[in-house]
Amino acid sequence: MTVPVFRFAPSPNGPLHLGHALSVLINADMAAETNGRMLVRIEDVDMTRARPEHERAILNDLDWLGVVYERPVRRQSEHAEDYAAALHSLVERGLIYRSFLSRTEIAAAIVAEETRSGRPWPRDPDGAPLYPSIDRDRPVGEADALAAAGRPYALRLDMRKAVRLAGSLSWQEFGDRFVGPHETIVADPSAWGDVVLAGKFAPAAYHLAVVVDDALQGVTDVVRGRDLYFATAVHRLLQTLLGLPVPRYHHHRLIIDIDGRKLSKSKGAAGLSTLRAAGLTQAEVRQMVGLAGAGVSGK
Repeated sequence: MTVPVFRFAPSPNGPLHLGHALSVLINADMAAETNGRMLVRIEDVDMTRARPEHERAILNDLDWLGVVYERPVRRQSEHAEDYAAALHSLVERGLIYRSFLSRTEIAAAIVAEETRSGRPWPRDPDGAPLYPSIDRDRPVGEADALAAAGRPYALRLDMRKAVRLAGSLSWQEFGDRFVGPHETIVADPSAWGDVVLAGKFAPAAYHLAVVVDDALQGVTDVVRGRDLYFATAVHRLLQTLLGLPVPRYHHHRLIIDIDGRKLSKSKGAAGLSTLRAAGLTQAEVRQMVGLAGAGVSGK
């Protein structure tokens, strides 16, 4: 039988908060319950935001929570060649194009089209406007000239071509602890438009890096927050295009603040180090995130 492999993959751009604690404790508990492996992956591919001090703080917090995981940890910044190989595969099939538009140009193009059509511009599941087709339809020679002139660009997936090539997509959404019946979810990656797969400051964007990393690390069970539920459609698309294995998925509940929003580093959610300094115990943190008992992650 395949040994279950779970992972917790934080970004070192700020302190862990209670939402992170819930996710890593669920993963660690499930790994212990199934005699599986527990991995930690540092998602530091965004070199403009990643900080070594944040990584050290994250690992200290995990030790304080009693999480047992395999070492050394994987760092995305050390695996640019893996992402480059995946990108090359997509480029070879004509699925990638260079996008040059600035935020101001994107906004202007959207306003112009909304004015012309009288209809609101489509948005992705996170509420961001879809990228206009200007660069996708740009002649190759013109794109080459812009790049040669030093115009910065990102690499985007041509979603129309990718979806036609991949065909119908779905994933298996399991309940808590992967117990009981699961649900087959029809994936709709086109709802995200032409997603960025690599940019000026990163060898790979989140969507590409996460599927490549999960495959290379042999992750069998992806347990993460509900906020990434719809993004799974893009991940299933990339897995299919790249011939990667498909893990099982469980998207757990989120910890929300008094305003009903998920906890966020950018919104100043209290870090675990702050709670530790205030004298809270591991057991009290488990209670705060709604996990009964002492758990098995520390075994």
